Amino acid sequence: MSAPALEIKNLQAWYGESHVLHGVDMVVQPGEVVTLLGRNGAGRTSTLRAILGLTGSRKGSIKSNGHELIHLPTHRIARHGIGYCPEERGIFASLSCEENLMLPPTLKDSDKGMSVADIYEMFPNLAERRHSQGTRLSGGEQQMLAVARILRTGANLLLLDEISEGLAPVIVQALARMIKMLKSKGYTVVMVEQNFHFAAPLADRFYVMEHGRMVETFGAAELDAKMPVLNELLGV
Repeated sequence: MSAPALEIKNLQAWYGESHVLHGVDMVVQPGEVVTLLGRNGAGRTSTLRAILGLTGSRKGSIKSNGHELIHLPTHRIARHGIGYCPEERGIFASLSCEENLMLPPTLKDSDKGMSVADIYEMFPNLAERRHSQGTRLSGGEQQMLAVARILRTGANLLLLDEISEGLAPVIVQALARMIKMLKSKGYTVVMVEQNFHFAAPLADRFYVMEHGRMVETFGAAELDAKMPVLNELLGV
């Protein structure tokens, strides 16, 4: 049996003196879509950032495909095929859509990065806007570009933070189709989402966070039975 795409044990993390994660445990199998649920400030984004070494100090264990990452710097963690799409997207305003797409390097020894042609087939909006400056892209197009940029590097574990936030329903539907397509291609996806109705149909499993800890975990088949708990924890 292959090693988990991501295995976190007793993860503790700090921003300065602020202790934000308190013994997080989490397992994600290859090809799964897993959603982190929780109220604002529960520790979901901090968990994604801690995986990449973007918090302050960390303790515990973070493994990807059996490789321990906890002591590695961020650039070496990324080399293990992990891509992070932060909430702020990070599109360079002065560069064109295609220049933004070509900016990050491909991962060493990786031949699995999506070609630009494949990316434009998945995101036809980006093909149409390839020569447009970053400032001229809509919020939805910027979000597509932020994800596409990761796919070109060869990353196969995608950490996506609030990708549906503030976007029109038609764009949210396009992003849902994108997640389904990535899953069909074998990508592993960990999503932080406030939009429960976007995340619920996509995820294979759910983790619920509260005060920097995992308080619930369940599979998609248990979702209906867990709704009373989710209503209490999240107000969904």
